[in-house]
Amino acid sequence: MDVVLFHSVYGLRPAVHAGAERLRAAGHHVHVPDLFEGQTAGTAEEGRALKDKIGSDELLRRAVLAVAPYSERGLVYAGFSFGGSVAQTLALGDAKARGLLLMHGTSDIAANASVDDLPVQLHVADPDVSEPHDWLTAWYLRMREIGADVEIYRYQGPGHLYTDPDLPDYDESAAERTWRTGLAFIESLDDRA
Repeated sequence: MDVVLFHSVYGLRPAVHAGAERLRAAGHHVHVPDLFEGQTAGTAEEGRALKDKIGSDELLRRAVLAVAPYSERGLVYAGFSFGGSVAQTLALGDAKARGLLLMHGTSDIAANASVDDLPVQLHVADPDVSEPHDWLTAWYLRMREIGADVEIYRYQGPGHLYTDPDLPDYDESAAERTWRTGLAFIESLDDRA
């Protein structure tokens, strides 16, 4: 399976490469675009400032260019937090998308969005100030409305980016459960082909 994995606002850091290696070890071809072109952030605030400085249009342009060589094959889009929002935007616009794996983040859904039974799996801390319950409920209902097949997994107690061992949010147990469930989700997409 071809998977594209997008980084968070922290940039392309070791945890993203480690996630890609997990996927590769399971036999997948993984592409890890660097939307910040080598820049990384030490804090979420620095990362948001970097993201804002580059701008949404430029980041989307970079993401589209990064996946263009592979999208014809039918990609699984995946991402961490901000990277999840990028993955979601691209997956909802790609008729050949095989699946969408979101870790820690979602995004607004375009008014004209429509998919044909796209498998979607979201992993999120509970509570998570970046993904509050009201937002997730509305997001879930809208994703179902546009034709997505959505599963949400919530993890009590950890911080927002709980899969990154280099951040204070890290929760080993929740991270391992997320990866185990996410890998099984990607494996299940072969059966849907």
